[in-house]
Amino acid sequence: MKASSRQFASGEEDHLLLIRFSAMGDVAMLAPVVNILTWKYPDLQITVLTRGFFTPIFEKIPRVTVYAADLKGRHNGIKGLYKLAKEVKNLGVTAVGDMHNVLRSNMLRLFLMGSGIKFFSQIDKGRADKKSLTALKNKVFKPLKSTHQRYADVLAEVGYPVDLSIPISPKKYDLSSKIKAVTGNKDVSWIGFAPFAAHNAKAYPLGLVAEVLAELSKQSHFRIFLFGGGQEEITKLESLASRFDRVVSLAGKLKFEEELQVISNLDLMVSMDSGNAHLAAMYGVKVLTLWGVTHPYAGFGAFAQPEDHHLLPDLNKYPAIPTSVYGNKYPEGYENVMESISPQMVIQKIEKMLSGKA
Repeated sequence: MKASSRQFASGEEDHLLLIRFSAMGDVAMLAPVVNILTWKYPDLQITVLTRGFFTPIFEKIPRVTVYAADLKGRHNGIKGLYKLAKEVKNLGVTAVGDMHNVLRSNMLRLFLMGSGIKFFSQIDKGRADKKSLTALKNKVFKPLKSTHQRYADVLAEVGYPVDLSIPISPKKYDLSSKIKAVTGNKDVSWIGFAPFAAHNAKAYPLGLVAEVLAELSKQSHFRIFLFGGGQEEITKLESLASRFDRVVSLAGKLKFEEELQVISNLDLMVSMDSGNAHLAAMYGVKVLTLWGVTHPYAGFGAFAQPEDHHLLPDLNKYPAIPTSVYGNKYPEGYENVMESISPQMVIQKIEKMLSGKA
């Protein structure tokens, strides 16, 4: 049964502000949690305070408004954050969930206190546990709380507990004729492939990507779409796609919101430990995640994906994994950990997942 939103004495409906600036993957991980939140509390008004570019991530979630933080413009610096706090106060916010816990969000929360907002909560990032997990010596190798659950803990503290074991996904988009001109009609299984990541040690080498594409492109019941951003990635992906039948690079051809529409229609996304995994998972798409020097134990796995949807490097050969939370630090000799995930392993897992055997 759906719970009802609590009422204040004034009769005003609850209005929850959720703060998450950060990188796209962190913001995308918030989306499925918010989706469950709106289902459970149908009278709750929600504003997500984030970068304007991320607005399309929440487009399909009912009763959610994105307030764009212009952190490089009018909301830059202490004066800018004070101005942002004044703008937020005018929205009629009754509770604040700080899903970021960084200097900016702490300053903003400080400015909002004493403004009549009754409830505040802040994410516990589990920094000490993550430090132990990524330590090169005396490593404590155990699964930590997921980021999704950390978000849910914040919601519980401001009075809106949610159960993440019952995933609810937005409906997929109906594709426009403009998008179909790039993708074609969906008459076969659609596979997304996003081989890049913020750090090289968790990106799949393009030579191995090519081997995977060579095999998949032989099968007429697949069409593969390549995802990436920035001119260098666009050039590399276009070169890859030109070598194979049934492979299309979407990089640089569609706007972000249009890429999301394609992602919602995928049958499977193959991604690194990166934002594309989380963008696909928020629509309920199956996600095969390839991990380099990071590890799902740190809590950044894609939402509602089983453990066997992860492909990991050879941990016997590379026992220091995870070497860092974000993949930016690793010891000498760990540059090529991804090469221990063979193209054959990736192809077999793709086929199993699409056949429903994994």
